[in-house]
Amino acid sequence: MDHKPIPDIVVGRLPLYLRSLQRMIKEGNLVTSSQELGERLGISAAQIRKDLSQFGEFGKQGTGYDVEYLHDQLKIILKVNRVWDMAVIGAGDIGSAVARYQGFADRGFRVAMIFDNDPVKIGAQVGDFIVKDKATMVEVVQAAGIIVAMIAVPASQAQHVADNLVKAGVKAILNYAPVSLNVPEDVHVQHTDPVTHLQRMTYYLE
Repeated sequence: MDHKPIPDIVVGRLPLYLRSLQRMIKEGNLVTSSQELGERLGISAAQIRKDLSQFGEFGKQGTGYDVEYLHDQLKIILKVNRVWDMAVIGAGDIGSAVARYQGFADRGFRVAMIFDNDPVKIGAQVGDFIVKDKATMVEVVQAAGIIVAMIAVPASQAQHVADNLVKAGVKAILNYAPVSLNVPEDVHVQHTDPVTHLQRMTYYLE
């Protein structure tokens, strides 16, 4: 495999391919093609072939892709052929919903703990979890060896939380707060702000 850097936009499409392959497995499909994947996802077959070729050869011309094999290889590439423990910071509406959500485990993630700084929420139960005091976050996250976290706090608190997560050794942060975060180069951040996605869509409305 060529070890040249893979563009982030390509990495960002791999989970979409993986999700479609998981659906195909549930439907009982054994073989697929870049054409079929493309039709399911609204991505050109040529783009899918180009993306996958960056990681090796997964199919044969004329016979397509073995669905289970490609699914398993993408899980390895995305490092979700294991389950990552994840800390959730913020026990408000979004954080609580995430903590209760049952769909992470079969896709490579498991909520392990949830934190908040509100005395009313600390010690309360959310799903299977007792909300922990955010003041203990650095020590608890570090002791558990957790390197994946989700921030679901108000924008004014997000950078402080991110700084503390970096201190705790976290290397991957999904940020629901509507603010950009400054983190070291070796920490990867994905921003998830529903409003920006809505604004992107309304551009196309008549």
